[in-house]
Order: sequence, then structure tokens, then C-alpha cells
Amino acid sequence: MRRPLLLAAAAVLALLASSCSAAAPAAGPQIVVTTNILGDVTRQVLGDQATVTTLMQPESDPHSFEISAQQAASMSNADLVVSNGLGLEEGLQQHLDRAAAAGAPMLVAGEVGDVVPYSSGDAKGTPDPHFWTDPAAIIKVVDALEESAGQIDGINEEKLSASAAAYRQQLTALDQEMTTAFAGLPRERRALVTNHHVFGYLAARFDFTVIGAVIPGGTTLAAPSAADLRELSEAIRTADVPTIFADSSQPDRLVQVLASEAGVKVQVSELFTESLTRPDGAAPTYLDMMRVNTQRIVDGLAP
Repeated sequence: MRRPLLLAAAAVLALLASSCSAAAPAAGPQIVVTTNILGDVTRQVLGDQATVTTLMQPESDPHSFEISAQQAASMSNADLVVSNGLGLEEGLQQHLDRAAAAGAPMLVAGEVGDVVPYSSGDAKGTPDPHFWTDPAAIIKVVDALEESAGQIDGINEEKLSASAAAYRQQLTALDQEMTTAFAGLPRERRALVTNHHVFGYLAARFDFTVIGAVIPGGTTLAAPSAADLRELSEAIRTADVPTIFADSSQPDRLVQVLASEAGVKVQVSELFTESLTRPDGAAPTYLDMMRVNTQRIVDGLAP
């Protein structure tokens, strides 16, 4: 009788050991990142030197995604919290404020470069948080990440410098690719209409004009009025816009309605503007996302 009891006790101990192991915190520096775009950038810079936890799931909306209490607690205990800022993570600000008050080192990526204000709509004049549509802005984020991560115990600065430099080279190459691709578009064709205002930085960097957006504010949580749609339809007809662009994380019903309202033949093309896809999708990394978007913009606006 004693042998079965011993075996049972051993099984229980093994189960407890397994549970404790699964619950044990990850080794090394802990970096918590709010958006999946910045999560990818942070992994490229840090490599295998830290555990990078991204709160926003692929194919989500950064304006409205939510986190669990456990995820919120992880921010306060992190060696570095990387956020977008400029009002993008509307549902997370209280958690970010709490983490900062708890003493967690914070890096607000949207504040490390020149901020471009919204040029039209209800948010006109306020800071535009969608800086990642300009790869030059991401290079500045890499610089800031390298500086912040270099202050964390356990980070090898030589390895950090090498990985940051390698990623900067890839971003520089991306910037050159986009410059070349957009140079083939006639000036009168560089007119952008999207489901909401997201391309201010790209427009400023690559000489585009933002005609307008279906949702007039800077957030996807707003809603357009009938008057907004009529005004934008008239602008589309005046500028002879051939394609309007809808973000992949948002339903394109309003964009389709706008295309119908415009009274002209206009196509609707899907872009990956606010979230990366899952690994098997078309935009699993920031570099993939920007290359896909560039090609679709060129295809949609070419004569």
C-alpha cells in the first residue's frame, strides 16, 4: 500500500514543481511595450537581451484595445515601459500614469522626434500620434531606445549598439525604397483619403496631400456625420482621387459608403496602418507593413 501512496505523492510534487516553474518570472530585463508596432521595433533593437512583452495583440485597434489587471501590474514592475503617447493609447493612459508613479522607467516614443499636428478635421492643430508612417521618425525612436536600454542592468551595451545600428540600416534602406517608389507618382496624384487621419507624417515626409478622412477626428472612436461625408465626397470629386484607403483593423463599411456617395468611380484599398498582422499575415513586422503599404499606395494612385 505504501508504494502507491509514494507514487501519488511524487506525482503531486512534480505537478507543484511544474506549476511553480510556469509561474516563475522570466529571466533578464523586462520591457513592456504598448503597441505591436513598437513591440517589433523594440525586439529588433534589444534582440535576445531582454524579455519584450507587447500588450496590444496583432490586428487590433490601438485606440481601443484593453489590457488585463495582470498586464497592468507588469508595467509597474518593468525595467522599461515603451509607449506611443500623443493620445494614441486612449484606454491605457491611467495604467501608464500608474506605472510612472510607481517608478517604472518610461519611454514615450511619440515625443522623441518632431511632432506633426493634424492638418484638418475635428482634431486640427492637435498632435498626431501616427509618427511611424515616416521611417525617419522610427530611426529617432531606435536612438532613444538604445539610450534608454543602455541604462538597464544586465544589458550588454556593445551588443545593443550593434543591433541598433543594424536595424537603423534597414530603416534607412526602407526610407530610400519609399522615396524611389513615390517619386514615380505625378504630383497631382499624391492625394490621400483614408478611413481616419493616419498619414500626416508620411504626407509631410514624401510630399503628399491629405484630402481628408471618413472619420474626421484623430481617433477611430469618433463617427462622421452626414455633412462630413458630403464634404469629403466633394473633395474627392474635386481632387479626382482614384483610390481611398481603409485600415485593415477597421471595417470598411463607411469607406464603401463614401465611395458610393462620391458619385465617381473610386476604388477602396486596404492598408496596414495601425497594427501589424499575425506571423502568417501580410505585415508581421514594421518593415513588412511599410513595404506593403507603399506598394498599395503606388498601385492605387498611379495613372
